[in-house]
Amino acid sequence: MKKANLLEEPVKKLFLRYLMPSISATLVTSIYILADTLMIGRGVGAIGIAALNLLLPLYSLFFGTGLLFGVGGGVLLSISKGKGDEHGAREYFTAALCMAAAAGVFYVTAGHLLFDPVTKFLGRNETMDLYVREYGRILVWGAPVFLLSSFLQAFVRNDRAPKLAMTAVITGGVTNVLLDYIFIFPMNMGMAGAAAATVIGSCLTLGILLTHFFSKGSSLKIALGFKWRKAGEIVVNGLSSFLLETCSGIVMFLFNRQLLAYVGDLGVVVYGIISNSALIVASINNGISQASQPILAMNYGAGKMERLKETRRMGELAACVAGVLFVGVGMLFPAMVTEAFVKPANEILGMSVPAVRIYFLSFLPMGFNILISTWFQSVLNPGKALFICLMRGLILSSVLVFLLPMAFGVIGIWTVMPVSEFLTLGICLVLLKEKKSVLTEKF
Repeated sequence: MKKANLLEEPVKKLFLRYLMPSISATLVTSIYILADTLMIGRGVGAIGIAALNLLLPLYSLFFGTGLLFGVGGGVLLSISKGKGDEHGAREYFTAALCMAAAAGVFYVTAGHLLFDPVTKFLGRNETMDLYVREYGRILVWGAPVFLLSSFLQAFVRNDRAPKLAMTAVITGGVTNVLLDYIFIFPMNMGMAGAAAATVIGSCLTLGILLTHFFSKGSSLKIALGFKWRKAGEIVVNGLSSFLLETCSGIVMFLFNRQLLAYVGDLGVVVYGIISNSALIVASINNGISQASQPILAMNYGAGKMERLKETRRMGELAACVAGVLFVGVGMLFPAMVTEAFVKPANEILGMSVPAVRIYFLSFLPMGFNILISTWFQSVLNPGKALFICLMRGLILSSVLVFLLPMAFGVIGIWTVMPVSEFLTLGICLVLLKEKKSVLTEKF
């Protein structure tokens, strides 16, 4: 397969070439959890959805750690290639791979030793106990697979093979959906079946990604030794991607705790439906930003300022279209969103309809915020990328999830994300104005 020339081909052609593979990769990854939610809602029941929602922060942690090393190392690899430094690119890959492998071993060990206190902290109660244990134990065993899958997706994409990444995650995702149905319904394996399907699907994705190392076009090679300074650079540069993923898990935990306090298990069920919808939207927006990331990073390394601007404009247009589309769905069809996951009782429907309409407003600015964070990450300004992720993903939402319910009750909880995303967009616009003058002076 002929590889794209990221420094010479028209930006629009490059962006569109990367867009669908990148969206497919990020979207199908989220479908692992979405499929579990849909099948559990129909085959196990509403409490199964609540139990799954309590465990999603762990999945976010595993997947986000893969992004920490994968995107952090992948950006630096692309910049090194843009400068013609092939040995430096190999050192970044080697350092990132070593850290990813060590993290996978750590998560399996710590996950089993600390399973009870961790899940209790996440909100496990007597009603959900059996469901949490069945799904959670298998989820922990799959930690290295989830981590390495997201890690290799980032590197394979940066090595100019986006279609292979797309093929890997689509194949794994389809397998997961099929096995979810087989394990939950004909085989009656319940929560354990859903977890097993997720791990098996991810194993298949990982196996396909590994074939890239044996392809003629692969430039991902192990360097004999590397400077530990490079490991630090990877962590610093990938931290915003890590937080983008894991902060959603932290916020999910805080939402769950607040909803349990205000309306009980029913609130967690409704939030489970909404958070899975948000997972799909965030995945599409992540895909848009990841489509632009290799183009941005390599052209930044080569000092091509106009191509940087054009790439960002393409990303902004795609984010705008996605935002308008998803907000429209939430405003016009809130009941259908709920009915896609469960056969809702009147009590669930009465709570979910206004919740969906309010929460979905956050999807309009979300894509811009994710894209701008990726922009700063790709032009070696990880501090600002990290700041944006902290503001939208943790600080604003964590504060508002306690403040707004005090004034508006449960409606205040659903309002948290729209307020957080719009405030973050204002911050992004200010930071972009500052960065524009810096890039103009440099190039």
